[in-house]
Amino acid sequence: MQIFRPFRQVLLFLFLVLIGGCVTQFIPDTTEDQDLLVVEGLITDQPGQNKIKISTSTHLGERNSPKPLVGCNVTISDDEGNNFNFNETSGGTYVADPSFHGVIGRSYALHIYAGSSRHNLSYQSAPVLLKPVPAIDSVYYERRVFTRMEDGSPTGEGCQIFLDTHDPSNNCKFYRWEYVETWEFSLPYLVPNSHCWVTDYSDNINIKNTTSLSESIIVKLPLDLVTNATDRLKERYSILVNQYSITEEEYLYWEKLQNVVEQVGSLYDLTPATIPSNIVCVENPDEKVLGYFSVSGVQSRRIFIKEFFRGIADLYKNCEHAVIDGSEVPPDLGNTVWIIIDHQSPPSYRVLTYTKGCADCTVRGTTVEPDFWRNSK
Repeated sequence: MQIFRPFRQVLLFLFLVLIGGCVTQFIPDTTEDQDLLVVEGLITDQPGQNKIKISTSTHLGERNSPKPLVGCNVTISDDEGNNFNFNETSGGTYVADPSFHGVIGRSYALHIYAGSSRHNLSYQSAPVLLKPVPAIDSVYYERRVFTRMEDGSPTGEGCQIFLDTHDPSNNCKFYRWEYVETWEFSLPYLVPNSHCWVTDYSDNINIKNTTSLSESIIVKLPLDLVTNATDRLKERYSILVNQYSITEEEYLYWEKLQNVVEQVGSLYDLTPATIPSNIVCVENPDEKVLGYFSVSGVQSRRIFIKEFFRGIADLYKNCEHAVIDGSEVPPDLGNTVWIIIDHQSPPSYRVLTYTKGCADCTVRGTTVEPDFWRNSK
């Protein structure tokens, strides 16, 4: 059929390019707007978690880098005539007073005055009802084996994180989850900053609806697979799961975005303007806006994992460039080599490394122990 001829020609072209060992970036012409407003907003019924991030979209063909929109005037209004100001704390991030929180049963709308950087345009969302969310019944894990020896014994292990929840009132039908991972790790050398904690935030989309069920019950929902490719499970690991109640309209937004992520790459790739937002430009309703203003109740649950898992990655096995006697004067190494002094085994010796992270754990994390970590012991 003639319709497949261009497709075959493209395949032939790609084959010739690969044979030639040369790759040239192709950036197609597009009529899509190049500077779309991007809004990430979440208002909950809990204080201290309410902020709005505003930026502009990345141009097609550019490396994905945030372009925060500064100097905006950001407010939230509710259906009782109250207005709440959000102050800019860092580039493009606008945060409410720590005491502010949404109220179950009220509707909230977002208002943005973008200022001169966007021709003094104003943007606003549709009112969104803050719905209650049931508590999380449990967060738990099961051990997973990724590699085995010939006799079947495991050599590489990790775990799958699961969640159970239900709504006794059967009112909450649409759910979304986010999680925050924290783990501690230690460097294999005696250095001032040898013990740290790392915090990482989920960047995948976890949603579920129970509209096809007679009861709103979710059992053994897989949230996160923690593999042995990192050192997350080497010492002690924790995951905090946040559960949100969302409207059907927001669920459809995340579902469409999830489909794009599965086809394109990751949550922070260029978001297609075909996914509808609940935010519009007041002066120009035809202008496309990316992102969603979300209002939700939130319930949280944290678990800790401290077990032995086989085959956890050793991220510091290639640290040593050279080892010299502790009494020797190290050579002039310039600024590209770091020196680790180890006094454990006399005579003392020095390990020379080209990697700063081998000598200072703050390259990856912080030496400040989180409060929840200390209180959990």
